[in-house]
Amino acid sequence: MRIAITNSNIVNEGRIFKGTVVIENSLIKEVVENPLSEIKYSCDEVIDAEGKYLFPGIIDDQVHFREPGLTHKADIYTESKAAVAGGVTSFMEMPNTLPNAITNDLLEEKYKIASEKSFANYSFYIGASNDNIDELKKINNRSVCGIKVFLGSSTGNMLVNNISSLRKIFSLDSLIAVHCEDEKIINENLEKQKAIYGNEIPFSLHSVIRSSEACFKSSSFAVSLARKYNTRLHLLHLSTADEMALLDNSLPLEKKKITAEVCIHHLWFSDEDYSEKGTFIKWNPAIKSAKDREALWNALLDGKIDVVATDHAPHTFKEKNNTYLKAPSGGPLTQHSLAAMLEFYHKGKISLESIAYKMAHAPAVCFNIEKRGFIRPGYFADLVLVDMDSPWTVDKTNILYKCKWSPFEGTVFNSRITNTFVNGVHVYNNGIFNETKKGMRLLFHRN
Repeated sequence: MRIAITNSNIVNEGRIFKGTVVIENSLIKEVVENPLSEIKYSCDEVIDAEGKYLFPGIIDDQVHFREPGLTHKADIYTESKAAVAGGVTSFMEMPNTLPNAITNDLLEEKYKIASEKSFANYSFYIGASNDNIDELKKINNRSVCGIKVFLGSSTGNMLVNNISSLRKIFSLDSLIAVHCEDEKIINENLEKQKAIYGNEIPFSLHSVIRSSEACFKSSSFAVSLARKYNTRLHLLHLSTADEMALLDNSLPLEKKKITAEVCIHHLWFSDEDYSEKGTFIKWNPAIKSAKDREALWNALLDGKIDVVATDHAPHTFKEKNNTYLKAPSGGPLTQHSLAAMLEFYHKGKISLESIAYKMAHAPAVCFNIEKRGFIRPGYFADLVLVDMDSPWTVDKTNILYKCKWSPFEGTVFNSRITNTFVNGVHVYNNGIFNETKKGMRLLFHRN
């Protein structure tokens, strides 16, 4: 099966050029800056993408798809379907499902579910606990994206707070991805607000309770451990200006031992939005001030922050539509992540080339993903076509998440994802899904 995508504006490796991409079976056969008539290969399908932009498939390195055990909120089928509709062709999913994926057997059960249900390519983190070091030692770094360590409990019951365990974990020869918030500071802040407000704490105090101090203390601790043990550390969903002092942009990404991620909601919202959005932008770590948001943007653009992801973490509307103490943290994002970043392009905040880098190239380099993240001959044909001038409004009729809500409801996006290819399969075509093929397990080229 050969497919040609012709006349598109190809966004890849710091350039935008008009050309044609030829797909043969699951791989990119050729990338040329010439009209289709000069392609020597006969094609079974030709897609004229005149006026559209072709991006490498987005790689989301942090999602919670809730399966197994929490499938009333979401599952791998529904959320991967939403993902490919938003241009996400690969995801890495977190271990705080039920049961927690803290053994290799439980982890492989998730891979089996994904092989049967996922529209997108997939990998799963194994979770660290205070006492599963023997399981962590057994993981195959070629076929598992990394080890997830919760230094703040966030959701679930996976807090790792034993210093001896942490030293052993940070000594492992695997990528360690961390959620950093200091539990002691958070609990002290929460008790102070309970003393004032009782059970009626305003959502606007979420960033006071899960404060910048709590984030910085935990992140700096993780960085100190990584430097001591020469750990390959990935800092997830950074949210504060203070944490930017922990990061370095003096080395190329492929040589960094400590890398960092920022999520869409921390780039889009600030604490000023709690008055309108309330529970629906309650995330951990908390969305913080406009000053923090600007510092995150500066770090993203100057190379201190390497990757843009989502921390897609859906809950039902009923669960979220609750008081501060009862409403869980997290929300759905992966269907709208690329559209949101393209909106920043329209506002002059970031270039298209940088969006491709931070959402596709950099995750591939950061995690050493094999043959993905770039539009190159011999790489898997994970591709996304975008109509840059096709406004649409997010509402319940076009939300594909199982939870059927979004913090972006009512937002007008000016760019629309029209086509998504996963491993050369045209899985999404202007609202129509091809369910004949499933995504593949991601592989990693690591020593």
